[in-house]
Amino acid sequence: MHLQSAIENIAQIMGDIIRFSTVYETAPWGNPDQQNFLNQALLIKTELSPYELLEQILEIEKKLGRIRAEKWGPRIIDIDILYYNEDIVYKHDLKIPHPFLQDRRFSLIALNDISPAWVHPLLKKTVKELLEECTDINWVHIYKNEL
Repeated sequence: MHLQSAIENIAQIMGDIIRFSTVYETAPWGNPDQQNFLNQALLIKTELSPYELLEQILEIEKKLGRIRAEKWGPRIIDIDILYYNEDIVYKHDLKIPHPFLQDRRFSLIALNDISPAWVHPLLKKTVKELLEECTDINWVHIYKNEL
């Protein structure tokens, strides 16, 4: 399973995993013409900078077979940095907090499992508040199969 491999790589390369969310099956976001996604959020403690973290994420994705062919297209694995403490990074190749976080129910639900009180540094709202206000109507279900 790709999620389990990603988790193992993250723990080995990036730092300690503090919390795991439930695994959720979700409708694809951005391009609905593809298979459903599995999503999970992790809270990690890392010594890596945001750019070092991104570099390692891209390496893990590549190692697991990700090919970047089209934006929001089908993919084996997609690892995002949703936030990094209260940091704000807005460069062309890295945006933290994730620019679509507040628009994606699947991200907010998983993030709410592990960090409901985290405050978005730009929107000044907690994850719980963002989830309550989210207008994304795509379905999100707890994934029933074993990983």
